[in-house]
Amino acid sequence: MRVLQLIDSLEPGGAERVAVNMANALVSRVDKSYLCTTRKEGDLKGLLKDEVGYLFLEKQFVLDVNAVLRLHRFIKQEAIDIIHAHASSFFLATLVKFVNNSIKIVWHDHFGHSEFLDQRRTPTLKFCSQYFSYIFSVNDRLVTWAKENLKVKQVEYIPNFAVIDKSALQQTELKGEPGKRIVCLANLRPQKDHLNLLKAFKRVAKEYPLWTLHLVGKDDNDTYSKELKDYIEDNNLENNVFIYGSRTDTGHILSQCDMGVLASKSEGLPVSLLEYGLSGLVCVVTDVGQCAAVALNGELGSVVPANDDAMLGKAISNYMDHPALRQEHALLFKRHVEHTYSEGVIMDKITTIYNTL
Repeated sequence: MRVLQLIDSLEPGGAERVAVNMANALVSRVDKSYLCTTRKEGDLKGLLKDEVGYLFLEKQFVLDVNAVLRLHRFIKQEAIDIIHAHASSFFLATLVKFVNNSIKIVWHDHFGHSEFLDQRRTPTLKFCSQYFSYIFSVNDRLVTWAKENLKVKQVEYIPNFAVIDKSALQQTELKGEPGKRIVCLANLRPQKDHLNLLKAFKRVAKEYPLWTLHLVGKDDNDTYSKELKDYIEDNNLENNVFIYGSRTDTGHILSQCDMGVLASKSEGLPVSLLEYGLSGLVCVVTDVGQCAAVALNGELGSVVPANDDAMLGKAISNYMDHPALRQEHALLFKRHVEHTYSEGVIMDKITTIYNTL
């Protein structure tokens, strides 16, 4: 069996990390594993194993016939059986199926705005879904939505899994005092609601001046980014809040931290939350997507409502006040993630499904 992961970009992001992780994990599980990025390369390319076959299409626009034909020729040449299309790449996968009907398409739905599914634009997806053999959804809400709205009988919840790459060059050294660092691993975009996190952190910073907050994720230096930076400056948080941009040495960064936070307005199942667990960090997350389920509804971390900086600040300060509780929850969360969201557990399930197609 030969399987190709199809993704539009290799810039750091949740769906992109999952595609890379799966391509790497399949190296030892199938005859040959491949990854194709359609529009843009990025830092995640460096995390691919040498054994993964790689193609960059340089797709220029939606109906890029040359890109479709290049991918079709590559699939025929390599005798690929399954296209595992992540997120919006389903459209290109469908076009390839028009010229190669024998190829099987598994679509992986990473939709991060699962709290706002009524706003999802779907005509193209609904049409293409009749050509899918299977749908993987990253949370329960997306499973229900797919069953009700798409033309596929086989839909299943497949959790993400995370991998901490310890071989990456360890070059990011965090500022602030060791033992008092909070990290938010999320690209700077409105969905992740860093502003809510900054407001929460402002609430606790006066009482805990030695604690620092570290924002790690792609920074487009856009209006949203400027709003965050202005808030930090206007509230005199420059010595407590630090923005690092996109980084590849995630494991090294997390090893320097003591608490992982996500303040998102909506999510699918964030890979960064699993990375917090694997790195032994206690978590504070908003109750969106599959976050509460991952944290066992607060048994293994703190779960707070979205858009509520007071509750978020209270949860953060509670772990500051109670280091023993912080350590206990961190250990329990680590064990839970390793047992439930490990590469082995998830990939065994996926390869079993591949074999039924």
